[in-house]
Amino acid sequence: MLKKRNTMDDKDKQPQAAGADAAQPQGSGGGGGGALLEPPEEAVARLEREVADLKDKYLRLAAEYDNFRKRALKERTEAWEKAQADLVLRLVDALDDLARFAHVDPTQTDAKTIHDGVDLVERKLWKELEAAGVTRVDQSGVPFDPNLHEAVTTRAADHPARDHTVGAVLQPGYQMRGALIRPARVVVLQWKGDEGRGTGDE
Repeated sequence: MLKKRNTMDDKDKQPQAAGADAAQPQGSGGGGGGALLEPPEEAVARLEREVADLKDKYLRLAAEYDNFRKRALKERTEAWEKAQADLVLRLVDALDDLARFAHVDPTQTDAKTIHDGVDLVERKLWKELEAAGVTRVDQSGVPFDPNLHEAVTTRAADHPARDHTVGAVLQPGYQMRGALIRPARVVVLQWKGDEGRGTGDE
């Protein structure tokens, strides 16, 4: 009887021991397998250091970008000024010739000499302008193009095929390497049928 009572007492103690083990928190250093929790003050300090590092990196990047932007703007400005100076240098000889012919004594110079001198200056100017990529927009009989032409007025066309074409150039336009500098001012022909023939300027 005594042996049976001791066995029952051992069974009664086992649930209590299991309950005591279950009540012990994990990660408290009591042999559990859980990870150690970081103390709050250390977590705050770590996050503050990370934020400071990120802020420093951001400020450095912003400063580098600002320096790059200023350097690029300076380089573009210098390149544009150099291109303008190069173009002026191309034209100074022709401008010198023009100045000489503009200040001749008309009583001592005949009209042909002045005409030939102006023609020489024009050819010199255009030689240098064409070398710089400048072209003139002054063709008549071509289709009207709003990207190249400015319509000043219209005129009746004498044939349907000439509808919406350039009838006359009042002021030439200019392009530089394909970019429009000034549109040509033109008269645009319009076909209005037989009733419109003879009503426009011829």
